Amino acid sequence: MADTEKDLASQYVLKTVPFDARFPNQNQTRNCFQNYTDYFKCIKAKGEDYSPCKQFFRAYHSLCPSAYLLFHLSKWDEQRENGTFPASLDP
Repeated sequence: MADTEKDLASQYVLKTVPFDARFPNQNQTRNCFQNYTDYFKCIKAKGEDYSPCKQFFRAYHSLCPSAYLLFHLSKWDEQRENGTFPASLDP
């Protein structure tokens, strides 16, 4: 391994989202949606600088398929701004 690769490897830690017993099946769509809503509930309750909220952010970015990230997240963001989001975001 080259020195540059060692430096990069020491800077980054690769992790995967831990198992969530609420979503035992292979289809993680609901898990994606739940982590998205949990993230916005968390930042509404604690603020954007509260570091535990970032776990939800990383989880939904990791679990949501690329097509969701392109289409659904912008749709969900728009729904949140318009007050028409299909889930409660109250903490």
